Amino acid sequence: MLNYNKFNDTGSESMKKGNKIWMEFRTAFPHTVPILAGFLFLGIAYGIFMNSLGFSAIYPILMSLTIFAGSMEFLAANLLLMNFNPINALFLTLMVNARHLFYGISMLDKYKDGGKKKLYLIFGLCDESFSINYTTDIPNNVDKSWFMFFVTFLNHVYWVVGASIGGIFGSLVKFNTKGLEFVMTALFVVIFIEQWKKETKHISAIVGVGLSTLCLIIFGGNNFIIPSMITILVTLTVLRKPPEKVEEVSV
Repeated sequence: MLNYNKFNDTGSESMKKGNKIWMEFRTAFPHTVPILAGFLFLGIAYGIFMNSLGFSAIYPILMSLTIFAGSMEFLAANLLLMNFNPINALFLTLMVNARHLFYGISMLDKYKDGGKKKLYLIFGLCDESFSINYTTDIPNNVDKSWFMFFVTFLNHVYWVVGASIGGIFGSLVKFNTKGLEFVMTALFVVIFIEQWKKETKHISAIVGVGLSTLCLIIFGGNNFIIPSMITILVTLTVLRKPPEKVEEVSV
């Protein structure tokens, strides 16, 4: 005979698990609402920008889905129009997203119990997801790995939806998009200003602007990016103070 109690217990456990996951989703969602507004508008601008360069809507949709690196996606749009130069693309990507190396190191302890979700958490790590997942005081009754997963997933969805709307809207509605490429410049200006406000000392910003300007003068507008990145990296490495030695105190 069939053991109906066993089926009832299994169904009850599945329901409890589903309710708990839903609770984690509801806990994570309010933290991502500010990101929703920003990602939607920026994503729409990105989708329209891609269309203004001659790409169909499928490009921003797939790129936002698989790359999920806002600033690099804007740059990738221009890279697709240039001569194939994988070395330049590699260095540019590494330098633009180098901060993610430090994000990843900071999140090692938080992600260690993520199970299979950890792979997506690593892929979807961006400035906004890092900020929320690293600083939020997650309640004890909430599964931390599911909370971080939903924060990352929701931010990813916002970006993909925004880029899709922009790509589709740009392909259906024809209007003058002259000057829209300035969105990318504005994006980096905003990032620069935000970093300037957060730092008490502005050595890295001054070094970056100064050496980039110098390389622009020496190498020209088409070849200054890689030399400037290398000189900035070397200079900041030399200027970086060595970590202080921590003396062991015997009790």
